[in-house]
Amino acid sequence: MNGTRQSDPDDAVRAWRGLADTSVLLDGFHAIKHALRFEALIPSALTSDKAAVLTLADELAPDVKDALDTLLVQVPDATLRALVPRLHPTGVAALAVRPSRAANLDALARMPRTAPVVVLDDPRNLGNAGAVIRLAAGFGATGVVTTGTLDPWHPTVVRGGAGLHFATAVERMDVDELPQGPVYALDAEGVDIRGLKLPDDAVLAFGSERSGLSARLRERADHLVSLPMRPQVSSYNLATSVGMTLFHWSAGRPPGAEA
Repeated sequence: MNGTRQSDPDDAVRAWRGLADTSVLLDGFHAIKHALRFEALIPSALTSDKAAVLTLADELAPDVKDALDTLLVQVPDATLRALVPRLHPTGVAALAVRPSRAANLDALARMPRTAPVVVLDDPRNLGNAGAVIRLAAGFGATGVVTTGTLDPWHPTVVRGGAGLHFATAVERMDVDELPQGPVYALDAEGVDIRGLKLPDDAVLAFGSERSGLSARLRERADHLVSLPMRPQVSSYNLATSVGMTLFHWSAGRPPGAEA
């Protein structure tokens, strides 16, 4: 699960600095907890109060306490804040190895699928993208794909995803490269989703917060689908739209069914 760690604080800080530019920052207890649960490779983790973090693990996530006990190195608070300027209130941070693009693309391409792929078409808001990844992981989606310029592994997106990037396949792709499967694109002019059953191999596409679906994605769509909305309400938040759509998909599955 995790690489070799340095128990000496000075060695641990040097190791962190050597890894920081090429690693995924996991900021806070919950991000590290989720990453550990989904087998992220974490070569470095620092805290200013190891006892407090282990107490938190006892209360909230005893399943990862032993791993944290082995992983964490305690350093002075000022040192940690110099390395992680926006330190989470839980006072702990880690560096993880980003999954390979090849592995993610393989997971996204594998057929048959037992859960949809979520596509964010040229999203602009980093926090929204993180919230969507968290939702997708919670529903057991196969993955989250972004088109356009936003990096779905940007630190702000990872923070919003609470470590759940490691629970699903997250990649940026071109519209022409999207995974196989019928594309259901969310659009106000589409067919009411309540009359549809979304298949497990669906590609669920959502337009950007500002301009909606791109022309290229609209052309690729097999179905245009709309969410129920009161007249004179213009739109839902992106993460809300994704959550509603994934819930509709999951409601058609028997209780206890897993992706």
